[in-house]
Amino acid sequence: MAPVLTTTSHDRDVAGLKYVYPVLSRRAGGLSIGINFNTNNACNWRCIYCQVPGLKIGAAPEMDFQLLEDELRFFLEDVLKGDFYERFQIPGNNRVIKDIAISGNGEPTSLKEFDRAVALIGKIATEAGVLPWSNFVLITNGSLVHQLKVQNGLKILKAYGGEVWFKFDSATESGRRLINNAGQSYRVSLENLMLSARLCPTKLQTCLLDYKKHGLSAKERQAYLDMLKTIKEHISLKGIMLYTIARPSLQPEAGMLEKLPAETLNAFADEIRCLGFDVSVSA
Repeated sequence: MAPVLTTTSHDRDVAGLKYVYPVLSRRAGGLSIGINFNTNNACNWRCIYCQVPGLKIGAAPEMDFQLLEDELRFFLEDVLKGDFYERFQIPGNNRVIKDIAISGNGEPTSLKEFDRAVALIGKIATEAGVLPWSNFVLITNGSLVHQLKVQNGLKILKAYGGEVWFKFDSATESGRRLINNAGQSYRVSLENLMLSARLCPTKLQTCLLDYKKHGLSAKERQAYLDMLKTIKEHISLKGIMLYTIARPSLQPEAGMLEKLPAETLNAFADEIRCLGFDVSVSA
């Protein structure tokens, strides 16, 4: 019997495939078909809330493009014409493909032939009739947007009606070091964000959490609001997604992390809306 899909379990191996996995996504609001480029559990950041087992610093391995194509065609056929929804006991209101999301166990844009992979996924999903009716999403920390292969990939993503979900958890250097263990500076990340938004519709995705019971500090909150004021002068964002942790971290800091209360997220969202941004909240 297949396992039951829930929003609190994002097991990449649940479908028995290397690259393709199903998720019931809080943020997407239904079935998300994930594509995992980082099958080696390697990423160039180490976010303290990350649920990837055995996470290591590195890049995505070489892609087996034929296997990716075979798996995605098989999986879409199973969802659209097979008994996938019944096997995984998915509720009737979630029996629709909300998106195809390039995500997974590390930073997907680190794939050597990233643009080729985006084009292949878009082609297959379009032939299957999933695109343009469902969304096509890249979930990224944005650290490699300055690279030509990534920029080409974002242009292809846009051509298929897709969008970027750009991770931006903190607008302070200390917060970025703490939460993301990111070597890239705030300034460079901000430049990459603005470049991303010019190449493809882009949303900010921000994970807010309670570290050592410090909550959301006034310093972090104000820095984030100031960042948004700067952004608004130069680019247009498609929206901002605020969320908090829903599943246990597999990082050493796990015992120091707690969810932020819904009222804290909603109050911050209201402050952001006052700046003229569309905000969604997943508490």
